[in-house]
Amino acid sequence: MPHSQIDRRTFLAGTAATVLSSGVFAASAPARSTFVAANEEVRVAILGAGWRGGQLAEAFSTANGCRLVAFADPDETLSKALAEKYSATAHSDLRKVLDDPNVDAVVISTCNHWHCLATLWALDAGKDVYVEKPLSHTQWEGRQVVNAAAKSDRIVAFGTQQRSDPLQAKAKKFLHEEKALGKIKYVQANRLGTRASVGKRATPLKLPKTTDYDLWLGPAADQPILRDKLHYDWHWDFNTGSGEMGNWGVHILDDIRNVAYQDSVTTPKSIVAAGGRVVWNDAANSPNVHFAFFETETFPTMITISNLPRTPNEKANKKGKQRGWSVRAGMPVDGPASGYVVVCEGGYYLGQRHKGRAVDLQGKTIQTFKGGDIVPLHVQNFVDSVRARDAGMLNAPVEMGHHSTGWANLANIAFHAGATYNRGQLDSAASLEAWPLLIDEMEQQLAPFNVKPDQLVSSPVLKHDPATEQFVGEHAELGNQFLKRTYREKFVVPEISKS
Repeated sequence: MPHSQIDRRTFLAGTAATVLSSGVFAASAPARSTFVAANEEVRVAILGAGWRGGQLAEAFSTANGCRLVAFADPDETLSKALAEKYSATAHSDLRKVLDDPNVDAVVISTCNHWHCLATLWALDAGKDVYVEKPLSHTQWEGRQVVNAAAKSDRIVAFGTQQRSDPLQAKAKKFLHEEKALGKIKYVQANRLGTRASVGKRATPLKLPKTTDYDLWLGPAADQPILRDKLHYDWHWDFNTGSGEMGNWGVHILDDIRNVAYQDSVTTPKSIVAAGGRVVWNDAANSPNVHFAFFETETFPTMITISNLPRTPNEKANKKGKQRGWSVRAGMPVDGPASGYVVVCEGGYYLGQRHKGRAVDLQGKTIQTFKGGDIVPLHVQNFVDSVRARDAGMLNAPVEMGHHSTGWANLANIAFHAGATYNRGQLDSAASLEAWPLLIDEMEQQLAPFNVKPDQLVSSPVLKHDPATEQFVGEHAELGNQFLKRTYREKFVVPEISKS
């Protein structure tokens, strides 16, 4: 067995003391003796060959200066299909890719629960890494990746592709340099996109022999799957996914950190949230209705999430889509269904993927913004950074991803910490006038589904210290219990010191 493979199976999965006493992955040498040079192709492997893996494979296949050489997925039918398409090698076990000296960089598009451990193993094997969002399944996990990346000499990029959109710089200039709309008061974010139930089986899902289920589970708990599909719908099971907050929510919250806060805020200093999984009696456990209020050192942000259609009997349009909810919360226009509104003293900036617009206090458009083809731009930025051996070139470095993922992780923790729905407690959690208006709209849009607010849960205000990444104050233990998870023995995420 190759030395680096032994490390990943024993050394990394061992005790924290072993890792810390050995330095940064000191027990294994990089897969190559030299770095990729500017005149060399970056040989790329995709770990996770599902829907997103296929999208990224297409982007990397057309990027300048790189070549796809391998795919890995516990479902070998997926890895073989993409490998055949791109004339690459196929594996079911990602460790075989990490042991391959002909692989320079890996793209991690696995299920969420694998993102951190796969990144750590890749760094241990001397690979550069492009890791999809969310960075972590828990906030503690993300910190271990940041620490490991800082100690390594590898390039680690985060897959929030909107960071490579030229639109972002234009919007920041408009808001912060030109101050065209005046002072920012708060931000209101939305992900109001319809989805379907995942179903609920009476007996556990039987998987084909082509899928290595133990490897697919990896760090997650071994629990029966009672939904109808293995792939993609893992998003809505907290054992393997992060719900819609960790799916689309991370993208939108990353936009807000970039455009509204200019990355001056890492994570919020307090959060309160409410939500529930309603209407669908299915096997998933993440909320399909979720709303949260984040307090920061500067101005607050609110976010609303719903996967329900506008009405129970809403029919899909010709493209198979249903209209989702809308949130106005006192504004003259609806916020984007998937995006955010920067609410300013003199108007509103409505940001979303590929486009944006500014409106005045009456809702009249005063300027529009057009974005670029962001996935190819983001992939090329990673490849260029690897060839230059310059992490400073990255549009989305890993620590930035950790902080943006943190907002989603904290919103999910507030949901987990929720108990009996308490509207009075929610209202009093923030002095912002728009917050109770937003809650009103969420409650009103549940009414046609015969869902009463008391079918949701709500949290108390959870105080959070961005410096220590711990909850503090009265309800600290309520939140801190969710900052780290328990791992299966063969797939333990190790603790990596900062120094």
